[in-house]
Amino acid sequence: MMTIGKLIPWNRNRSTALAPRLARDPILSLQRQVNRLFDELWSDFDMPALATGVGFGTEWPAVDLNETDKELVLTIEVPGMEEKDVEVQYVDGALVLRGERRGERGDGQRFSERYYGRFERRIPLDVEIDADKAKATLKNGVLTVTLPKTPQAQAEVHRIPVAKAA
Repeated sequence: MMTIGKLIPWNRNRSTALAPRLARDPILSLQRQVNRLFDELWSDFDMPALATGVGFGTEWPAVDLNETDKELVLTIEVPGMEEKDVEVQYVDGALVLRGERRGERGDGQRFSERYYGRFERRIPLDVEIDADKAKATLKNGVLTVTLPKTPQAQAEVHRIPVAKAA
């Protein structure tokens, strides 16, 4: 006798060890399955994946942006990727990150929470950048992109002192 539960893809071949975890967060499990479905669909058309990542409203890869008076420094998490897997460009006032993380699927793999596939992130920057002096390095799964500000952008920084209200 077939039950409705056997028709739902994430219920098929579910390990009993994973059952309590998935039961706690069925929405997250559904989102991962839909993300994988779209990644496979886009790969058939040779288009970049939607880069939605695993969490709600988050994008992959995760990016931190830090600013000093002289430069912008972005750190991007790309675990398991090498220099040849990542492309960094500065186009029309935005940093564009592209790449692909290839999955390693074993014959006995039953479940995976890791994100694989193509990604593209466009990060708009509101500061003039000296693109000729920009540099990117990859070490231990962290891509660091350093974007020096132009002398004009550095001069436009005005500190406003904050005083205690009377």
